[in-house]
Amino acid sequence: MEEFKLEKRPDGDRLTVDKCGPDLLRYPLYNKGTGFSLEERRRLGIEGLLPAEYNDIDTQAERIYKSIFFNRDSVGRNIGLAMLQDRNEVLFYRLLKRHLEEIMPIVYTPTVGKASQHYSRVFRRGRGVFITPDYRGRVAKVLRRAAPFTDVRLVVATDNEAILGIGDQGAGGMAISVGKLALYCAGAGIHPVKTLPVSLDVGTDNQELLDDPLYLGFRQPRLRGAAYDELVEEFVDALKTVFPRAVLQWEDFRKDNALGILDRYRHRLPSFNDDIQGTGAVAVACVHAGCRISGKPLSSRRVLIYGAGAAGLGIARQIRAQLSASGLDDNALERAVLVMDSRGVISDGREGLDAYKRELAWSEAAVAELGLSEEALTRLDTVVAGYRPDILIGASGQASAFDEAIVTEMARHTEAPIILPMSNPTSICEGDPKDLLAWSGGRALVATGSPFPAVELDGQQRPVSQANNVFVFPGIGLGAMAVEAGEITDTMIAAASMALGDSLTEEEMALGMLVPRVSRLAEVCRDVAVAVGRQAVADGVARYDDDIEQRVLSLQWEPRYPEIVSTVELD
Repeated sequence: MEEFKLEKRPDGDRLTVDKCGPDLLRYPLYNKGTGFSLEERRRLGIEGLLPAEYNDIDTQAERIYKSIFFNRDSVGRNIGLAMLQDRNEVLFYRLLKRHLEEIMPIVYTPTVGKASQHYSRVFRRGRGVFITPDYRGRVAKVLRRAAPFTDVRLVVATDNEAILGIGDQGAGGMAISVGKLALYCAGAGIHPVKTLPVSLDVGTDNQELLDDPLYLGFRQPRLRGAAYDELVEEFVDALKTVFPRAVLQWEDFRKDNALGILDRYRHRLPSFNDDIQGTGAVAVACVHAGCRISGKPLSSRRVLIYGAGAAGLGIARQIRAQLSASGLDDNALERAVLVMDSRGVISDGREGLDAYKRELAWSEAAVAELGLSEEALTRLDTVVAGYRPDILIGASGQASAFDEAIVTEMARHTEAPIILPMSNPTSICEGDPKDLLAWSGGRALVATGSPFPAVELDGQQRPVSQANNVFVFPGIGLGAMAVEAGEITDTMIAAASMALGDSLTEEEMALGMLVPRVSRLAEVCRDVAVAVGRQAVADGVARYDDDIEQRVLSLQWEPRYPEIVSTVELD
């Protein structure tokens, strides 16, 4: 591992490196390409290795933007951006920040799902650290040798089994960790040198990958049981040893592993699960905003969550926490949130009920109050008619599940229904916003997990809010880093949610938006980070409790080229 020696100066940043000549151009965080001044080229021994013309970073960004977007295929654009990141990382982030709304769907959902599927076939260069079962007993040594820089403060780790809505992608899940961290850097402004993507490549049960001669991952069936748990334990211990100040985001684990790992390690190091807690925070923020717009409080509403995986559980937990804080008694609290899975309404009388679903289940007595037949309890349309929810949230991965009959039924008994089809990528979204708005007579307040174009309504363009975790996870990580939180508490996640919900402008609310525009991501991330840091102090888990806003700002980085000084003397 190298130390990244960046000195912030009033006249511009200065970076001291132990490289020169062609070797310097091979490091993406050092390489400026044609952005090296003529004086730097002479001093660093790279004269003759670049075209004669010097370009500033914005000219470079415009050129590469045109080059990448000349390719009309989204996966092709993802590959082009990955190639840029692998040769000139500062320029990559400059481009991403300048064109965030356009590029975010390419480096993140929905295109990143396709990128993970094609990972082995388009692989060009390793990025991040792969931990396999072959490294048992020496994970710390592998981590120390494989990580490029010493001051890692933020890690996104996945075991690749539950990638978005497309399942087990083996080693291809690394694309998710890389994409998430790109948004930490672009949104929260965390310097890329402080980040590390990790794939816990414990094998795959995706037979298509195992049969593919080009597959690059650990070519074995998935590690399960005690052996899996032991490898995760060793990884956590290694991370604490090698990078003791790091915040860890767990990403795309199968729901049973996700829950067990979150509960096991959340008090041992500052960590959170974005699929459970991040998704829940965004959903609650959307509900909070919808209640502000409509003027009807959450405590007087009924919520139906369609989907009971990790995301559905996280959403239900956080909505119930909000309702409990409002003073609802246990009887009203139970009936305020109804959850359905693929078998229908979840009740405590169901045989073979998964352990984690018990906290989502209604009592048999409460279910009986719906007055629905056993068959009707399995269908979303009849449950909507019987339960009459004000808020409908999709975390099912079932494309077009929110059909016209369901939406018109909601609109019949609710003036401003809140409808959140949050499954992504786009191909598995529960509803298209233009249909949801049309069927509700334009009254629905809608946010989706994947990006959708604006909808024309009564001669006006109505933007579609993206209920995307990108509005919370970068701020959670940044806030925890700023105060060096010892753990990430439930109340810190709730603070992130409320900060997001409160960040809407009057103009955005007037347009029926439930989350801010993507173009405001950096501003929102700062607000979320400050709220998270303050809550960490209130919870007694922060190492630092002063100047929180300044601590957040001190960690933020703008992608611009530093002056590079080499310690190597040229001949």
